[in-house]
Amino acid sequence: MLQCSPLKVLVVEDQALLAMELEYVLRELGHQVVGCAQDFRSAEMLAETAEPEVALVDLNLRDGPSGPRIADALHGRFGVAVIFLTANPEQVSKGLDGAVALMLKPFDPETLAGAVAFAGRFRREGRLDDPPIKLRIAPRLRDIGQLPG
Repeated sequence: MLQCSPLKVLVVEDQALLAMELEYVLRELGHQVVGCAQDFRSAEMLAETAEPEVALVDLNLRDGPSGPRIADALHGRFGVAVIFLTANPEQVSKGLDGAVALMLKPFDPETLAGAVAFAGRFRREGRLDDPPIKLRIAPRLRDIGQLPG
């Protein structure tokens, strides 16, 4: 699996088993999971206190399709690099809103490791090089010339 320096990661997922799996794999990779949220309010509260660097955010949560709103808040207010998680990529807006990338469910641990490492590099260094093959990068980042075509 791809390794990177430890990151503080927030998981925003309302399916308890998937949230537990994400937490387990992230910890096995050496990351610190600062919390698991199931809706907009709890994600925002965790971000205020835990200061995550990366967040994995499901598009559709208990409070509806609030993933894009969460991504905007996490990125805009706290500088978090957000990766959307979804089994329904057709629901994602063209620009991926406040997210850096999109990861499709189901995913394997290697894809998760690469995605988190990529988001961490972006958050810490502003680098967007070497994206994982299975990760869909936000088009707006290509549009501003930070990624090769």
